[in-house]
Amino acid sequence: MNISKIRFSFSALFACLVSVALFTACASDGTSASDAAQDKVAAAANTVSNTAADMTQAAKDAVATPAVPAGPTTTLKFEETEFDFGTVDQGEKVTHVYKFANTGNEPLIISNAKGSCGCTVPSWPKEPIPVGGSGEIQVQFDSKGKKNKQSKKVTITANTDPAQTFLTIKGEVNAPETEAAATNK
Repeated sequence: MNISKIRFSFSALFACLVSVALFTACASDGTSASDAAQDKVAAAANTVSNTAADMTQAAKDAVATPAVPAGPTTTLKFEETEFDFGTVDQGEKVTHVYKFANTGNEPLIISNAKGSCGCTVPSWPKEPIPVGGSGEIQVQFDSKGKKNKQSKKVTITANTDPAQTFLTIKGEVNAPETEAAATNK
């Protein structure tokens, strides 16, 4: 369910609660019917607001955290988890392949690989890696618009314990002279 549908549902619920509160307001403690109705409306609004905030946060958490494959866990071993590409000129694309092996007792299932920003794009095997099998994760870093030291992280989510493994690609990006001169002014 997307957030706009959630908001619409809560808006409709709120409208119903307000209507019920206004039509059924009855004050037995000496307060006016409108005061009692306002109290009920305020309480209903608070409940709807809190519930909507909780559901919105739950939706954000669900999107932000990739699902870990269900079932038994295994182990994953990379030949290296950090790659330094040295120095490149701004605009160059750097590609590196991280090799790994399934060192556990169950098939390895990688459910997601995500770069820390849009300039870092991983590609990974979608099929399970058998016990003792190996695979590769290719990471491409695009230095367009970047300058100076760069360090980007790729988060691998798999049926491992812990569920996330991190790879790093880093290096230095030289900015064009015109940009460097404008930065120094």
